[in-house]
Amino acid sequence: MTHFLFYFVVILALICLLGFFNEKVTKLTYEISLMLFSVVIGAAVLLGTSLFSNTSVGNILQKLQVFDIEKYLMDGVLCFMLFAGSCHLKLSDFIKQARQVSVLAFVATFLGACFYGLLFFGAGQLLGLDLSLPVCLMFGSIVAPTDPIAATSILNKFGLPKNISFLIEGESLFNDGVGVALFVCFSGLAAQTSSSGFFRVMLPQIFGALGIGAAATILLFPLYKFTKSHTLGIFVSLLCVSLSYYLCELFGFSGAIASVVCGITFAALRSRFCKDDDSEKVERFGSFWETLDVLMNSVLYILLGLSFTRILQMEHVVILSLVAIAANFIARAGSLSISTLIMGKIPDGYDKLNFIKLLTWGGLRGGLSVALAMSTKEMLPEQTYFIILGGTYAIVFFTTVIQGLTMKPVYSAIDRSVQKKNGRE
Repeated sequence: MTHFLFYFVVILALICLLGFFNEKVTKLTYEISLMLFSVVIGAAVLLGTSLFSNTSVGNILQKLQVFDIEKYLMDGVLCFMLFAGSCHLKLSDFIKQARQVSVLAFVATFLGACFYGLLFFGAGQLLGLDLSLPVCLMFGSIVAPTDPIAATSILNKFGLPKNISFLIEGESLFNDGVGVALFVCFSGLAAQTSSSGFFRVMLPQIFGALGIGAAATILLFPLYKFTKSHTLGIFVSLLCVSLSYYLCELFGFSGAIASVVCGITFAALRSRFCKDDDSEKVERFGSFWETLDVLMNSVLYILLGLSFTRILQMEHVVILSLVAIAANFIARAGSLSISTLIMGKIPDGYDKLNFIKLLTWGGLRGGLSVALAMSTKEMLPEQTYFIILGGTYAIVFFTTVIQGLTMKPVYSAIDRSVQKKNGRE
């Protein structure tokens, strides 16, 4: 309990102090500022640990570097983050763009994982790294899913058109579950512990999650509908998503997909059966999930920033990071190029080229990728594990900070191109 409270106080203090400093001084996007400043603090902690080794100060600083992001995310808050991101989505909007969202979430994620794996395998052969193709494909599944936190909190601040915004948000919410399913499949091949075929792994993961997420929400929603207590209604939503995620983990399905299904189904049922709810109930529900979402996201970005210093301790850190970032960029663009051929009409007047540019540069990565990378520690040799972990950190940092900070001018240039093209037509 003492250790938990120590970590909680430190992280909450950083959230408050860095958030206040950014609000008054730097005025960066909130999530980017937390991660960027946390990286600086993490580097200072690493330096302090080396300077004060074998002292009480060094021991305290050492504690600040030990955060289990995998346990925090996968065994803790992922389901609530995904529910918070999806509980405001409209089912009608999803049905309208179901084909586009499905192609992006499933086809683009699968192709991105395969392209990345092949590219990194080729680069590994040139660099003399002892990496098998299954390990590289597993690496691809780790970094393929885009981050729903970044998509909803960063990209939407730049005035994206409604339908394009929904596509980006829908893809990032669903491809978390697809990425986890791909990871299970490829990690089994890498560890040579499973001979199950791709579809034997993927189909139960997806359809089992869809069934559990929808069933749990439909069964529990009457409690929300008929209670007069605003607080109890919120508790019902918490029970709904946590129960769905737990059952999926128990039966080997995708808890991430189930959480998104819970959110969308809950939103649809509220819209259909609770139209006459008093405004206070609606306001409290939205306020609670928004606040909880911001808190959990803030903690995650602080953890990512403080843990980023691990990459500085890798061998050949610069070349491996550059290879990982370049492979990710090429794989994302390639997977989107193929996906646009089958996804149908792109909304809001976007042509395929500008759409690919936007989603390639807007394909930010986050905590799920780091958590999956960390989970490979027991199955891989130490050197291979650190290559994957370091490459993942490099991609997360580059996409979140560099791409995130430059997203506004990139989007402005793309938007001008779209407006000019539509004007000519």
